[in-house]
Amino acid sequence: MADAIKVLLVDDHQVVRRGLRTFLEVQDDIEVVGEAADGAEGVDRAEELQPDVILMDVKMPGMDGVDALRRLRELDNRARVLVVTSFTEQRTVVPALRAGAAGYVYKDVDPDALAGAIRSVHAGHILLQPEVAGVLLAQEETNSGTGRAGSLTEREREVLGLIADGRSNREIARALVLSEKTVKTHVSNILMKLDLSDRTQAALWAVRHGVTG
Repeated sequence: MADAIKVLLVDDHQVVRRGLRTFLEVQDDIEVVGEAADGAEGVDRAEELQPDVILMDVKMPGMDGVDALRRLRELDNRARVLVVTSFTEQRTVVPALRAGAAGYVYKDVDPDALAGAIRSVHAGHILLQPEVAGVLLAQEETNSGTGRAGSLTEREREVLGLIADGRSNREIARALVLSEKTVKTHVSNILMKLDLSDRTQAALWAVRHGVTG
């Protein structure tokens, strides 16, 4: 399965990990490459195995999922993290998204929907439940004024609109006939000008202020 999506499971409950593995191993395009029982072990395994996607629980003993996400960002690990949680409270999920998660699903998610979520975040998309998106949008309204949009060049607005559509850098490069390196530069400029920290915030800002691809 050379082209399979490599997945790392990080959850302190062995039964949960076993259930996830059992289902995912029957997917032709997904390969479970490892497991970890807490955030610290998850970070170590992510560095060792270099998975494409990490399924990460939030509440774990020792290093929890949010701290693990922050550590992965510090290490510039390329894996996309999909939070798999039984907690629905916004105070639990929002910090994970702020720390760099590409999205989240609940542990009672339909198996086929979980596989679809893995494929989606691997493709560069962001998965947000409506209630959490609403909270993040409200925060972006507070933290970022509409006047900042005027500092963006026309090309940066185009890139921002495509980010809001969930496009990856590769897809944006293809759509605008640019190199991926140029797209990365535009993304960095957008984040700097709008005083945002990541693509999730940029996508939400774009939706809130009507910048579309």
